[in-house]
Amino acid sequence: MEPHRVSVPTETLAPTGATNAYVLGREDALLVDPAGRTDELDAAVESRNVGHILVTHTHPDHVGGVAHYASACDATVWARAGREARFERATGVAPDRTFREGTRVAGVEVVATSGHAPDHVALVADGTMLTGDLVVSEGSVVVGADEGDLRAYLTSLRRLYARNPDRLLPGHGPAIDDPRRETVRLIRHRLDREAKVLAAVRGGAAALDDVLDAAYEKDLSGVRDLARSTVAAHLEKLAVEGKVEWDGELARLPDED
Repeated sequence: MEPHRVSVPTETLAPTGATNAYVLGREDALLVDPAGRTDELDAAVESRNVGHILVTHTHPDHVGGVAHYASACDATVWARAGREARFERATGVAPDRTFREGTRVAGVEVVATSGHAPDHVALVADGTMLTGDLVVSEGSVVVGADEGDLRAYLTSLRRLYARNPDRLLPGHGPAIDDPRRETVRLIRHRLDREAKVLAAVRGGAAALDDVLDAAYEKDLSGVRDLARSTVAAHLEKLAVEGKVEWDGELARLPDED
């Protein structure tokens, strides 16, 4: 089945200024990430018999149209199992059914891909994967300490690499025709940033802003808060791995036995 993409303008951190909604199939079709109501998405939905609605995760720039299209299409609304309350808070809609790893919805397989968000999933449709905010074709994905998990995110990228799909359809921006190249690029970007964070701590930086300034070699005007959250997420990962000690305010190297 060939997914039909509709670009929906949203208040998103993505440089595209829009979120991709997808419609898969024609009869009992699946609507993915209806980020808001637009004439183009209305037309796409009206030309198909949408029977199911699912989001890759419940960030605001992916869920704005869920309530409208659930009512307009009288569709079955799906949420990740164990995350039903989070879904209802984000969308204002109580889910009808839940999914988990391996669940098939309208012929599409769900793959758990936590990291960017705790409820994040990707969808497999033949040789194509709809990846939400797991990958982007340019730049990088925000994985912040507020609810992101870098260990989980890297695991999700490695699972994607192992699956080796033919094509990726991300939540923002154009299709990705060389999935492994982009996946490797994103993994390397994260590991390079982690190495700089660790080097900053080894160099004596302790407070979060000091680690941030040492780890980034560019002007952070307008994105400093995001960069700070990213560095905190790296410190959390390094602390779990025993490479630093981090109490949420100060970082230091672990004591040597």
